[in-house]
Amino acid sequence: MSSWQRTYWVVWVSNLVTAAGMMSFLPFFPSHLQHLGVEDTGQRALWAGLIFGGAPFAASLMTPLWGALGDRYGRRLMTVRAMLAITVFVGAMAWATTPWQLFVLRLCQGVFSGFVAPSITLVSVIAPVERQGLVAGSLQTAMSLGAVVGPLLGGLAGPALGLEPVFLAVAAASAVSAALVWFLAEENSEDRQRDDGTRRPLEVLAGSLRDLRAVLDHAGMRRALLLVFVMILGVGATNPLLELYVEELGEPLASTERVTGLLVSAMAVVNLVAMPAWGHYGDRAGHLKALALSGWLGCAALLANALSPDVWTLGAARVALGAAMAGSMPLAYGLAAAAIPVQRRGGALGAVFSARTLAIALSSWSGGALAGLVGIRGLFYGGAGILLVLLVALALRGDALSRARTSR
Repeated sequence: MSSWQRTYWVVWVSNLVTAAGMMSFLPFFPSHLQHLGVEDTGQRALWAGLIFGGAPFAASLMTPLWGALGDRYGRRLMTVRAMLAITVFVGAMAWATTPWQLFVLRLCQGVFSGFVAPSITLVSVIAPVERQGLVAGSLQTAMSLGAVVGPLLGGLAGPALGLEPVFLAVAAASAVSAALVWFLAEENSEDRQRDDGTRRPLEVLAGSLRDLRAVLDHAGMRRALLLVFVMILGVGATNPLLELYVEELGEPLASTERVTGLLVSAMAVVNLVAMPAWGHYGDRAGHLKALALSGWLGCAALLANALSPDVWTLGAARVALGAAMAGSMPLAYGLAAAAIPVQRRGGALGAVFSARTLAIALSSWSGGALAGLVGIRGLFYGGAGILLVLLVALALRGDALSRARTSR
C-alpha cells in the first residue's frame, strides 16, 4: 500500500468514527434539555436551536482561517487540532448542568474543531490527480455513513443511559481518531503555501487572509458558496426541531427519540447512496449546473416535508430531501479542488465548509426563535421560499449573461 493510500484510509476511518460520534447526540438536544429541567416546549425549541447552531456558527468564522493556516503549517496538524478540540469540549458536555453551559461548550467546540475541510485537504494534496474525484467522494461517503450510524446509536443509548455517557464516548473516539491521523497519516510539505520566511503571527495572519481573498475573487466559487449557504439554510432551520415535529405529528412520546433517529439515519442513507451519482453528474455537466439542479430538487423536497400529514409521509419526504441535498457539498468541494491551486486548497475547502456551517448556525438559531411564531411547518415553507427566490435570481442572471455574450 502506497503512502497516500495509507493516509487516505486512516483519514477515512477517522472521519467515519468522528462523524458517527457527533451525530450520536446532535439530534437529541430537545430531550436532553428536558432532562436538564427545561420543560416548556417553546423554550426547548429555542435552546435546542441555539445549542445546535453554536458550534457551526463559530466554525464558520474560524474554519477558512484554520484552512489557510493549514496551507502554511500543515493540514495534518489542523486535522489533529480539530479532533482534539472535540475530545475536550464534547467530553466536558457530560458535566454541563444548564443550557448556558452547553451553549458555551458548543461555541468553544466550533472555534477549534471543524475536521472535515482539513482532513479532505490532507488527502487531496497527495492523491494522484486522476483520482481526485474518487478520493473526495469517498471521504464524503465516510461522513455520510457516520451520519447513518450515529443517530441510531444515540437513539438506542440515549433513552437507556442519557446523553452524558454518549458525550464521554464521543470524546474518547475522537481522541483515538486524532492519534491515528498524527501517527499514521503522511503529508508532503512541498504542497504548502510559502510564507516568505516570516514567522511573525500578524504577518502570517495577513498572508492567510490574502489567500482567502484570492479564493473569493473566483466568480464560480462565489456562486457555489451562495448556493450552498442558501440550500443548507433551508434545511437547517428544522433539523434541531425534528424531534418536536415528530411529536407534533402524533408519535407517542415513548418512541419519539427512536423514530427521530430512524428519520435522520434514513435521510443520511439516501444521501450516502446519491452522493457518488451527483459527483459523476457534476464531472460531466459542470459543478455549478449540477448544484443548481440539486437546489431545485431540494426546494420541492422541503415543500413535501411541510405538507406531511403523518410520520410515514414525513419519512418519504426526508428520503427525497436527502437525495436532493446529497449533491451540495461534493459539488462545491469539487469546484474548489478544480478551480483553486493546490497551495490554497485548504482555504478554498475551508470557505465551502464555512458557508455550510454558517448556514447551519444561522438557520438553527432563527428556526428555534421562529418556531413559536410560524410553527415547524412554517419553517419548511420559509426555507423552500428562500431557496426558490435564489434559484430564480441565478437563472435570470445566467440568461442575462448568456445574452450579453451572444450580442458581443
